[in-house]
Amino acid sequence: MQEILSPLFDLPWQKWMVYIVFYGIWGVAMNQVGIIAKIARFKYKAQIISCYILYMVPVSILLSPLPWYEQYFYGLFFMGILELGGYSIKSSIAYEDNILDKIFSPRNFTLAMTLFFSTYFPLGNWIVDGLYAAIFN
Repeated sequence: MQEILSPLFDLPWQKWMVYIVFYGIWGVAMNQVGIIAKIARFKYKAQIISCYILYMVPVSILLSPLPWYEQYFYGLFFMGILELGGYSIKSSIAYEDNILDKIFSPRNFTLAMTLFFSTYFPLGNWIVDGLYAAIFN
């Protein structure tokens, strides 16, 4: 268990800060995109912190030692829990007749969101690595 969690404990605090700031900004931006495009939104603004920072940052860090394709595939599990949970308890709200409903059907909306947002783990790790290297090296 300690080996699995070691990426969380071995990460320098500066890189933690890069993850937190980056994912926080990313969360705000994506919530705004969802609102503007009338796809989906969080019911509460605090969900940006709970989803992007308290959930996605540690998951990203735990997955970061893996190749990008494994980060994506494991990310499907973690995003599936988040997406299904959020839409089930109605803390994430999908706009009626949104573009994803039109393309994939309303029954496949959560699946489409999970498949898309799972890219955040390998992409986020790649961006954070680049930002960290640019700032601290």
